[in-house]
Amino acid sequence: MTATRTTGEALVELLEAWEVDTVFGVPGVHNVELYRGLQRARLRHLLPRHEQAAGFMADGFARASGRPAACFVITGPGLTNIATALGQAFSDSVPLLVIATVLERAELGLGRGRLHEIARQREVAAPLAGLAETALRPEALPELVARAMAGFRRGRPRPAYIEIPLDLLAAPASGDWRPVALPGPPRPAAAQLREAAALLARASRPAIVLGGGAIGLGDLALELVARLAAPVVTTVAAKGLIPSDHPLHLGASLASPAVQAWLRDRDLLLVLGSELAETDLWCDRLAVAGRMIRVDLDSARLADPRYPADVAVCADARAFVSELLPLLPETARSEDVVALREAARGEGGELAARHRRVLDAVRRATPPGTVFTSDMTQIAYTANAVFPVPAPRRWLHPVGFGTLGWALPAAIGAALARPATPVVAIVGDYGFQYSLAELATAVELELPLVVLLWDNAALGQIRDEMQGRAMQPLATRLRNPDFPALARAMGANAAGPRSLEELEAALADALAAGGVHLLHLREEDFRG
Repeated sequence: MTATRTTGEALVELLEAWEVDTVFGVPGVHNVELYRGLQRARLRHLLPRHEQAAGFMADGFARASGRPAACFVITGPGLTNIATALGQAFSDSVPLLVIATVLERAELGLGRGRLHEIARQREVAAPLAGLAETALRPEALPELVARAMAGFRRGRPRPAYIEIPLDLLAAPASGDWRPVALPGPPRPAAAQLREAAALLARASRPAIVLGGGAIGLGDLALELVARLAAPVVTTVAAKGLIPSDHPLHLGASLASPAVQAWLRDRDLLLVLGSELAETDLWCDRLAVAGRMIRVDLDSARLADPRYPADVAVCADARAFVSELLPLLPETARSEDVVALREAARGEGGELAARHRRVLDAVRRATPPGTVFTSDMTQIAYTANAVFPVPAPRRWLHPVGFGTLGWALPAAIGAALARPATPVVAIVGDYGFQYSLAELATAVELELPLVVLLWDNAALGQIRDEMQGRAMQPLATRLRNPDFPALARAMGANAAGPRSLEELEAALADALAAGGVHLLHLREEDFRG
């Protein structure tokens, strides 16, 4: 790169060199110099209606593809708007790179009431990112971007935040900015592999727990289950790693009381890439009576006193399994978990049963490889446990941070990441209104996208929580707009199926037709 390029232009070219191909962002007076670089770049830029949605789109893109996406935001409100998306990506270990501007270097921290000013802006981002840094000179940017990429590729992929002072963006950039070689993921120690293999060989009732950190296992996941002949349960983040109909698979059912009771009886748990968090279990702690082998990229999680491991391996899950398999003997044990799987599927009462009937119709109407994004809504909670998907990165849900309004923009990101794959967003009537403006974005982009809107005219989960605590529900009912009319006003297609048969037909037709479709499902029509 020559000195005739500005720092903003050089940064865009550097991102291209790192093979970042998609940027989501909103141009403003404080970041136009970044857009000077985009005008000549091969990078694809997507304009959302809101910076929060830009972050959610990048999140969906990264989850669906396994590749990082970038966001460009302005000083002050650009950061605070995208902060929720940063928190979601941090909680769910998503590689998201946010490039923000900040006041000129001479103004940093002075609080003089400048446009968009936050006196200590980086401190807003710091708790929400694995890396949060300010570039105080142009030549710092290649190192900061490399550190972000190293975090994505080698460690637990937290989001990264880099802010650039306004006077730096237009300054000339000299030197040869290029990617650097990064180390591969950490591998397990030979002694730990032997110790783990010995424990597994002696176990009579082992079980495997696969979390989001194991999503790169691919076929090795099936080889591990076959070699150990051990039942396996996944977190929501790992849905699809094991086919739903596998005879030893209990599904993404860690939150099931029946499965939790069964896990207590195991004499050994092999936990790969899961922190066993509250949002995986929906209880404070999983009771573990037997021994435990834990494999995780995050050493802090291995130090969790709630789950002391007999073997704690700080390594990449794929590297661990690939080196463990040759050490494992063939196993003759057999175990039937079909009845337990069906018992877990049947939990949740009549509301969950209603959800299952709708979800079964959705599954019948969609190709097996469809990517689904889901919001924080009751039907999605049921689907997390029971909806079958044939491969990883096909069921995307905001598990840890649990923000509303995620599914629609995340579906846009997923559709951009997988342009040949059908994408369906499952949203609730309240959460949909957090980001419904992005329906117009999907129409502008001419994406093949179906939105399934589950409408119970309430904050249903909160209503039920209040009633469960003997409270009179307060602030849980709302007057909804005419959703189909609103969708049509934005240029989308809309329909309101009123039965399972109509839903199945409407969904199949929408996917066949292409374009953006809203299917408005009123809960009252699917009772009984």
